Amino acid sequence: MQYSLGIDAGGTYTDAVLIRNRDGKVVDSAKSLTTYPNLIIGIHNVLGLLNREYMENINLVSVSTTLSTNTLLEKTGASASLILIGDHPLERELAAENYIFIAGGHDQNGEESTPLDLNKVEEYIKEVQDNVSVFAVSAYFGTRNPEHELKVKDKILELTGKPVVCGHELSQELGAYERAVTALLNAQLIPVTTKFIRSVIHEIEKLGIQEKMLMLRCDGSVVNIEDALHRPIETIFSGPAASLVGASYLADLNTCAVMDVGGTSTDVSAIYKGLPELKAEGATVGGWKTRVKAIDMETSAMGGDSHIWVTKKRVNIGPRRVIPLCVAATHHPQLMEILNEQAPTFRVMENENFQPTRFFMKSQPDNQYIDPQEKEILDLLDEQPVPIQTISHQLNGMPSANVLDSLIQKRLVQVIGFTPTDALHVLGDYTEWNVEASEKGAEMLSKLLRKNKVEFCENIKEMFAKNMSRELIRFLLPDVEEKVIMDILNGKYPARLNLDIPVVLVGGPVKAYVDEIQKILIADIKVPESFEVGNAVGALMGKGIKRVDIMIRPHSLQRPEEDFLVFAPGQRKQFKKYVDALDFARKTGEDIVKGYMNKCRIDSDRVKITFEKKTVIPDGWHHPPMETRLIVMGVGTPNIG
Repeated sequence: MQYSLGIDAGGTYTDAVLIRNRDGKVVDSAKSLTTYPNLIIGIHNVLGLLNREYMENINLVSVSTTLSTNTLLEKTGASASLILIGDHPLERELAAENYIFIAGGHDQNGEESTPLDLNKVEEYIKEVQDNVSVFAVSAYFGTRNPEHELKVKDKILELTGKPVVCGHELSQELGAYERAVTALLNAQLIPVTTKFIRSVIHEIEKLGIQEKMLMLRCDGSVVNIEDALHRPIETIFSGPAASLVGASYLADLNTCAVMDVGGTSTDVSAIYKGLPELKAEGATVGGWKTRVKAIDMETSAMGGDSHIWVTKKRVNIGPRRVIPLCVAATHHPQLMEILNEQAPTFRVMENENFQPTRFFMKSQPDNQYIDPQEKEILDLLDEQPVPIQTISHQLNGMPSANVLDSLIQKRLVQVIGFTPTDALHVLGDYTEWNVEASEKGAEMLSKLLRKNKVEFCENIKEMFAKNMSRELIRFLLPDVEEKVIMDILNGKYPARLNLDIPVVLVGGPVKAYVDEIQKILIADIKVPESFEVGNAVGALMGKGIKRVDIMIRPHSLQRPEEDFLVFAPGQRKQFKKYVDALDFARKTGEDIVKGYMNKCRIDSDRVKITFEKKTVIPDGWHHPPMETRLIVMGVGTPNIG
């Protein structure tokens, strides 16, 4: 009997699942806390919880992770240098301190417009090579002719041997600025992704598994894990993509909306006829707009581990994530003693750092620079929970909220606090961890609002469900003003929204919110079996999806009957006849799709290839099309189930 192993290293939990290939049934699953900054520890821990008998018969491993997304959001990528070739209309900033403009580039027909200044390239490389780890190269109209990008890449490899990313390797679309940003961000991710992937491969091989390994991309498709080393930018948002694909599979629905409730956020997305909805304009991450095709989704900074804090007799949820009291008390039993000793009438200030249920712990040592104020606080902490009152007492005054924020941002300090997960523990909806700690926290916060702890937690649960409903409606009805949505959800009108698309919930204790959501919306809400590990299932169930865009244009509009240019990924070819150009485009696209599927180890009989031809033919034009765009789409289904 053969099995497939899916792994998802998420923001809060690392999940693993084993699926029987014969019928696609989940036979075992496990969850373990994600470990920062070394994710491989969490992966090692979760794999150790799986049934060893099944693990001896694995023939496929697939992985999804939030690593790339978090690296870019936290600006912890490798130092990179960007070489821009040609007349780039650069009116916006770039995410790099080291970049240079080099003479060169091509025109829209792929003809050289300016010779490449290779001498200046060589001078620049020698100047910066000791200060950067990777290089990115992007040429003007590099998608129409990559010759200059490739020459610069060869020179970098010759002089430094360091990784190089070219813009044309990542996107065939026009848009010089976005393509340059994509290449740069991809370069910054290569070292950290390489370390992660090599560690995953090593961890899997230690278990005696030598089979093929895949990685989920942000469009819901899979890629050979070795190829992911070169294009890590394509794994941003692979976590939400995994939840979408996994939810669709577990619910046995080809068309549905999906809400994934994680520890840090709630993601909403949709799949139609088995294919995820994609962002037409490309993914935006950390404020940078890229040319990477990713699933279309809405993300709310409210998850099961969002911090709940009180100010001015008002309850706030998030946006920051903390370790729930119930989880922390399980790992640090002395927390209960500290909670019981806390002053019940602690003065709540206008900042989430000053709460009676907020605790601080020193994280792993780091070589980051810290100023004297940060060091003063850090010296008061150890790897056990310390309440804000103790810090204030030892400092003879309240610490600076900005200094605490800085330590948290640098991951030098971990924070514990009351969360929606704690609220569910109090209500008995979810009791995986220390219920007593959650109840004590709820008691302390509810007194500040003159409520009892159950009423307080019911209010939090209702707020959370309303937030989920709002994000779902915002995603499904993007043209409707948010005020109108909130007026309906808040009961201003005698109406409820009725959704025609099924809604699948995955991740965390989502079952607890079904009844609350159905009070707000009229919808067919489904919580499938194995919903807790939907992302790990999705890591396995991503299809092999490859889309190839090829352009055909007359070399000259003065001679539209002869000499046609074909622009394919990494290629520029010229043909006398239009029919020959079209045949070449069709065969090239098909070969690229088949090669991709072969790398993903998807059998040819499980691959469907379609061709779509779009032409531009002006009125009165009696020649072959002025422009032809051939879109070759391949969809392959892994041999599971």
